[in-house]
Amino acid sequence: MPIKFNNFEKKKQAFAKATQEGTEKEQSEALNEMLEALANDVQGDILNQVHTQSADNAIIQSRGQNVLTSEEMQFFNAVVEDGDFKETETLPKTTQERVFEELRKEHPLLDKLGLENYGAVTEFIYSDPEGAAVWGPLFDKIKGQLNAAFRKETLTQLKLTAFIPLANDMLKLGPVWVERYVRTMIKEAMAVGLEKGFVTGNGNNMPIGLLYVKQQDGAVAQKQSAGTLTFEPGRTLINEMRDVVKLLAKKVNGDGSDADEPKKVAGKVVMVTNPFNTIDIQANATVQNANGAYVTNLPFNPDHEESIFVPEGKVLFFVEGEYIAATGGSEPIKKFDQTMALDDATLYIQKQFATGKPKDKYSAQVYDLNIHGATTTTTTSSTTTTTTSA
Repeated sequence: MPIKFNNFEKKKQAFAKATQEGTEKEQSEALNEMLEALANDVQGDILNQVHTQSADNAIIQSRGQNVLTSEEMQFFNAVVEDGDFKETETLPKTTQERVFEELRKEHPLLDKLGLENYGAVTEFIYSDPEGAAVWGPLFDKIKGQLNAAFRKETLTQLKLTAFIPLANDMLKLGPVWVERYVRTMIKEAMAVGLEKGFVTGNGNNMPIGLLYVKQQDGAVAQKQSAGTLTFEPGRTLINEMRDVVKLLAKKVNGDGSDADEPKKVAGKVVMVTNPFNTIDIQANATVQNANGAYVTNLPFNPDHEESIFVPEGKVLFFVEGEYIAATGGSEPIKKFDQTMALDDATLYIQKQFATGKPKDKYSAQVYDLNIHGATTTTTTSSTTTTTTSA
């Protein structure tokens, strides 16, 4: 059963704003406020369910709650009895697997990015399906053809840290609820971190995000805008989306040069917008049909997702399956006693290995938005500016 958030989403948007515009101090404060809101929302939701639900396992399971395995029960019973996590142990494997499953299920953007759990794997091979089977003379050499079709990718695992404020009162509720609280905290904190890294990561001890590109000299740079989109209804919109899809369909050879043949992107194009820009785009894409009903469609039917980490006034496109998004193993939970102090609670950290990067420079593209009549509000640390497109 999903958590009912009250203040977390608001604080998450404030954190995203701070990462784009705020100082280091403002970013730290926004992060602390987001984590506090998350902890309060999760704890409040769990306490409400404790008061209204039966402890019978069959009833809990029928209502979407997790019935713990024997290993999970033993692990979280020890947490309740000791009042602490042991720093030599990681979460049970089944708990980690459920965190990953819920990440993809409850966060569609991560699912569209193809988030995979590779465990301890550090290398994998992927192929161009159009070149994996080739015709040629009998007994002819095929090594060069195979080298062109299959590519080996090394995963440079980076650490993503999730904070878990465990209130002392939570320990009184028992292992089932402590497990759910910890799992939800890790899942939501990881979701924010992964989304931020996969969208805005600059490759500096974090993933190479969709808004960045690795150049031929190895340097990582922010992607330049591929153009301006107006989403003006009619032929203009069709032409704009045509050019977007054609650019995404370009393919790169092994030497970095553009290939002669395009890759197949039909049904794989994903459009990502900032929530503030979503309604403007939808408004331009909405028409009234012969039955009087309003229908919203975009040419070539891109899947539409939202991300608070896409800057306002920008729209991001990527090809599903053309981004490497991976998580690996995790480190034991450790007590965090450095800079953040909480009243009547203990703060722990869970470090998860993860990485991500586009497969090539055409896997994702970013465009500027210029929508007639749209109003965009930009908030800085001291002023608020409202701009209306002419």
